[in-house]
Amino acid sequence: MPSPRAQLEDLLARGLGDISPALRASPVEGEARAAAVLILFGVLDGIPSRRRAAHVPSDLDVLLLARASTLRAHPGQVAFPGGRVDPDDEDAVSAALREAREETGLDPAGVQVLGTLAPVPLAFSQHEVTPVLAWWARPTPVHAVDRAESAAVFRAPVADLLDPARRGSTVIRRDGREWRGPAFAVDTAGGPQIVWGFTAMLLDGLFDRLGWTETWDAGREIALPTVSLTPPPHPAAS
Repeated sequence: MPSPRAQLEDLLARGLGDISPALRASPVEGEARAAAVLILFGVLDGIPSRRRAAHVPSDLDVLLLARASTLRAHPGQVAFPGGRVDPDDEDAVSAALREAREETGLDPAGVQVLGTLAPVPLAFSQHEVTPVLAWWARPTPVHAVDRAESAAVFRAPVADLLDPARRGSTVIRRDGREWRGPAFAVDTAGGPQIVWGFTAMLLDGLFDRLGWTETWDAGREIALPTVSLTPPPHPAAS
């Protein structure tokens, strides 16, 4: 079986960069603000998952962070490192790496960018987000650099994310409307986390395109922390 990195590179080479058709169904009206997120895979530490997954090695991880519960936008939500593209950024890739350094303290010199996925329009927050796929060739220590912005930075074993027992759907019902989306339950050193919304939709689409998904029950509801109860999924934008 090809390595995870080789599979990510093959995905990009085959032009399968659009992993979020559900989000693309609601285009941004007017001018969208450019943003980028870093989807960083690799062997982030020496502690593999205890679970044997069908399609990935037990030591494959992806880097995530939990936003501070006191933030006005997207409080408490789990996200990829990332944010808006600033005027000084050369492009979405440089923005994603800058934001990741500012949020997690990682050294971008050890990150090998594999490519970008198709930009994702998010009507609710008026953003167009470019996911940047990368491999952490030379990992460096990471932490929540600014506790006012991020409550925690953590590795998420991909084998655990793919576990059907940890998967389900979040449901928000408000004003006669309902929003449903994929969700992942993750155990971290700081306690359990729920990955949902924009971040979960990207992971779900990416896992499907890579052929890593294991059959899971979309009818199983995963409750959200009350601090995270906001309308439709959208990215963290700093």
